[in-house]
Amino acid sequence: MTPIALTMGDPCGIGPEIVLRACADPRRTVPVVVIGDARVLARADRFTGTGLVLNPVTSLDRAAYAPGTVDVLIEGEPPTTALPWGALDARAGAASFRYVRRGIELALSGGVRALVTAPVNKEALRLGGVPYPGHTEILADLTGTTDYAMMMANDELQVVLVTVHQSLLSAIDAIDRARELATIRLTHRTLRRGGLPAPRIAVAGLNPHAGENGLFGREDLEIIAPAVRAAQDEGIRASGPWPADTVFMRARAGEFDAVVAQYHDQGLIPVKYLGLEHGVNITIGLPFVRTSVDHGTAFDIAGRGTADHLSLLTALHRADSLSAKPTASR
Repeated sequence: MTPIALTMGDPCGIGPEIVLRACADPRRTVPVVVIGDARVLARADRFTGTGLVLNPVTSLDRAAYAPGTVDVLIEGEPPTTALPWGALDARAGAASFRYVRRGIELALSGGVRALVTAPVNKEALRLGGVPYPGHTEILADLTGTTDYAMMMANDELQVVLVTVHQSLLSAIDAIDRARELATIRLTHRTLRRGGLPAPRIAVAGLNPHAGENGLFGREDLEIIAPAVRAAQDEGIRASGPWPADTVFMRARAGEFDAVVAQYHDQGLIPVKYLGLEHGVNITIGLPFVRTSVDHGTAFDIAGRGTADHLSLLTALHRADSLSAKPTASR
């Protein structure tokens, strides 16, 4: 079976240890190849105690996929000195970008059937001269994808964001009818390709009480509501804008299949509140399946051996199920 590529993430964060633990977990059934630094993984294994054998390779055709072994696809020259755990480092930021770039190349060529990413650090990326704020923007640009969005999902909620990594003020300015409608359409297509013939999509309002008919701002009346009506005219079962303080509860209760949220924290707080270990970050609209954890590099606990790998394991399982469907990521 074609493997899934798993990027190591920032070498100074918890990525190396959760990658090892996910690979060692007996619940993992999918073959993976890790893109990263075998020396960093060896250091991490001293405190994770997985006992995995690291098999550094320079190409996929050299991977063994053997029990008790982790095939590590080496990407770039490692630093001459050991990187510190839990610290911002330009070398780590640059390296984490190289891992993702190699993963994208392999996914586009068909060498791997999905890409799963351990967390990168946005400030480390900047220090390393990487001109992207995060994974989503890297993936979109390097694949030439213009119609994409971030979906955060767990067993109870699926949330798609209209805007992602930008200030709240600039996010509000970025919300217009075209972008709103494009996100609703993309959510509809993604859910249909995931097996729902007529997905029910709730659109969260931007302002308190979805604007209260213009009393608390006119964006919901003049931007979001017209986009929802346009989607309905296309046969999409979209509704809203609904007050954001109750719409996620309604979706969790089964009234909706997904919620379109207007900005980062509006959509991610409800998902993460239900448990980081169960959440998965999915970039929808790409020419291949990409999933990730729903947490960051956690520099405060990196190198201690206490990081929980369950979100990464869940991301692997979700990537496995999505990539098994021929059109799941298209």
